[in-house]
Amino acid sequence: MFGFINIYKQKGATSHDVVAGLRRITGIKRIGHAGTLDPMAEGVLPVAIGNASRLIEYLTDEKVYVAEVELGIESDTCDTEGSITPKDSRKVEEAEFLTAINRFVGDITQIPPAHSAVHYKGKRLYELARNGVIPDDIPARNVHVDSIEVIEFDGHRAKLEISCSKGTYIRSIVRDIGDSLGTGAVMSGLLRKQSGLFKLDTAVSTEKLQTKADVERHFIDLFSVLPYARYTINEGNLKQFMNGVAIKNVSEYIEGEAVLVECKDRLIGVARKNGLSLNAVKVFPIEELKV
Repeated sequence: MFGFINIYKQKGATSHDVVAGLRRITGIKRIGHAGTLDPMAEGVLPVAIGNASRLIEYLTDEKVYVAEVELGIESDTCDTEGSITPKDSRKVEEAEFLTAINRFVGDITQIPPAHSAVHYKGKRLYELARNGVIPDDIPARNVHVDSIEVIEFDGHRAKLEISCSKGTYIRSIVRDIGDSLGTGAVMSGLLRKQSGLFKLDTAVSTEKLQTKADVERHFIDLFSVLPYARYTINEGNLKQFMNGVAIKNVSEYIEGEAVLVECKDRLIGVARKNGLSLNAVKVFPIEELKV
């Protein structure tokens, strides 16, 4: 098996649960996912089956979330699943709220939540937090937020649509908005609408995947989620490319550009432009392309 499937991860399940379930169904061990979702979150989870796992690095990384926000409280996990502490229950005016959220659009620096999978001195932060250890020097990270749109707002609760880069913690954005307002804020719900070119309207629940055939039926066309130029190779040159021989005399494409190499509409591999050649970066066994 070789392909991507767009999973709708249900609330309560871990991303690892999804992968483990697909391994049981397919009998394939090499399965990976792009972009972990916390158990309380739901929505789009791209999953790669077989050697498609080697293509995860080529997926685009823009993310779109819908976050539910509760003002007036704080939490050690930055969401409603942690230990809640009341702060300031005043009603926030809409203009003040808009000013606050606009501070977190563009290139921003954020500190990941203490309860997160970020590595800290050889351990995951959540492992330390479970033992009551909250480091006061968690490294900040630079992320980019394209936009924050208000869907609903009543002065105490809000629903926000956030478009951002890979690695952005929505819980941290919510926490920092609350700090900016002085009221505190926690995330009470999270839906991922989009991950790269994987979108909510094509996501499939794991409940619909009972057999290996079900998984294969829901494979997404590889070219639809890999936004790169394509080069068609004829069957006469196929074996050479599969053996790592560069494709010569190629004038198109930009130096260093990644190019998808296909034969009869099947993805054969990924190459990179080098001078007048396309050098093989990844190749895939022919038998794995029969999906």
